[in-house]
Amino acid sequence: MAIRPIFETPDPVLRQISKPVEVFDDELKTLISDMFETMYHAPGIGLAAVQVGEPVRLLVMDLQENEDPDDPESPIVKDPRVFINPEILSHSDHEVPYTEGCLSVPDQYAEVMRPDRIKARWLDEKGKSHEQDLDGLLAVCLQHEMDHLEGVLFIDHLSKLKRDMVLKKLAKQRKERSLRAA
Repeated sequence: MAIRPIFETPDPVLRQISKPVEVFDDELKTLISDMFETMYHAPGIGLAAVQVGEPVRLLVMDLQENEDPDDPESPIVKDPRVFINPEILSHSDHEVPYTEGCLSVPDQYAEVMRPDRIKARWLDEKGKSHEQDLDGLLAVCLQHEMDHLEGVLFIDHLSKLKRDMVLKKLAKQRKERSLRAA
């Protein structure tokens, strides 16, 4: 397993449309392992393969939660999930706002409207097909990560004004980082 670099906006690799996964081999298993290690290290709750420079229809997620929600010091329960060639079969007409962030747009957050329930189909790392109704954070996260497969970032869902503000903050943050590093 290895931690891979995460591409950040405006890198053009993030705008690529990902190709379907066709071969389930050791190379795919290695990519999945690397993606989990990279996501946990970042830290994040979701990561699409294109974010680490592999434009294939693969994403990993783990909506980790504390074992005891009333005790922030309780152990974290991990629930790693792999989605290969995911597709949304249907979605509710009801959209909800959710504050989203992205490892490719570091430390920037904005409210995005998305359907609150979806029906999705995907393959797991063994090639087994799954179909499930999803809601809440899992539905939002899957939609966010699937956008990456189409070359779309969460900031693309914002008004031009809000998107420009996020990008300006990101540029300022990068400038401050480079000055500290110099």
